[in-house]
Amino acid sequence: MKPLVSIIMGSTSDWMVMEGAANFLNEIQIPFEIEALSAHRTPEKVNEFSRTAQARGIKVIIAGAGMAAHLPGVIASCTALPVIGVPVKASLEGLDALLSMIQMPPGIPVATVGIDASRNAAILAAQIIALSDPEVAHRLAAFKEGLKEKVIKADDELKKIKLPYKVD
Repeated sequence: MKPLVSIIMGSTSDWMVMEGAANFLNEIQIPFEIEALSAHRTPEKVNEFSRTAQARGIKVIIAGAGMAAHLPGVIASCTALPVIGVPVKASLEGLDALLSMIQMPPGIPVATVGIDASRNAAILAAQIIALSDPEVAHRLAAFKEGLKEKVIKADDELKKIKLPYKVD
């Protein structure tokens, strides 16, 4: 089994956030790899990873970092693969990380999800892979159907609430 998605974090302290992406990819059965690479402490390793990812079969990179959150942008500058940034709430409520990811220069896009929203990053990665993989597309459609069913069930539960002035 070869990984299709790379989950990269600036340090292992980001795992608590990035674990959501790993859990979703595991749930939907998309092979992935996990690495801790620092844009500031191991720039050579980040560059090597970024330049070789596509040749190794990686289709999408999810990169999470907090504080000086340059990791997704540095990766995006070295590869043509789609990079999804996950701003990690490490300081300034995560706004510093969010802004560093969404304010990329022309030609170096980083698709960015909400602060600490690694699960959404994995869902977006699955949607990208599903464009060329019918099995992933099928599993993703089933996941989305499950979301719909969850809301319908919750609405049914709300209808059971009885209060004197609640109109049925």
